[in-house]
Amino acid sequence: MEILSATFVKSSANLAQCPEADVPEYAFIGRSNVGKSSLINMLTGRLSLAKISQTPGKTQLINHFMINEGKTPWLLADLPGYGYAKVSKKNREVFSLMIRTYLKNRENLMCAFVLLDSRLPAQKIDLEFMEWMGENGIPFVMVFTKVDKLNKTETAENFAAFEAEMLKTWEFLPQQFRTSSTKGEGKDELINFISETNAQW
Repeated sequence: MEILSATFVKSSANLAQCPEADVPEYAFIGRSNVGKSSLINMLTGRLSLAKISQTPGKTQLINHFMINEGKTPWLLADLPGYGYAKVSKKNREVFSLMIRTYLKNRENLMCAFVLLDSRLPAQKIDLEFMEWMGENGIPFVMVFTKVDKLNKTETAENFAAFEAEMLKTWEFLPQQFRTSSTKGEGKDELINFISETNAQW
């Protein structure tokens, strides 16, 4: 599959406001400042489709983009980051409820891409979020970002440690992808995964 077009559809403050659920949908989510906007732009080949900010927690709504409209259409949902954000505790709770309600009830959601910073050891907030996804039967894959920032030894050690930590509570691990927004690494693998998953629609 080739991404021929990518256009902004709308921003939604809750599930009810989301676009009609008539095509496959993929959600991108991760801890604030994990490189989500950069990855979305790399994946779609549009330098400014998703707004990149130096301020963690900038995305505060569910932003939908239509990919390949009129040909092999699917929706990309850019979700607010979880974790650190320069917003009030009350607003963080609102974001959390919005995200969880969307993930549990969005009927056309084929898969969520949980973004993880490859440079960091397994973070408690990421582990807890993925456990919640598993407990609620929400399909997801793990997408490690910024792999270009590590050498081969660091990469091997970090991934081994991350997998060991997850296997303490998981019988087997979700599918994993390694990406670099600056070098385009992982783009073909993610697009192929989406194409294969769309075939199940």
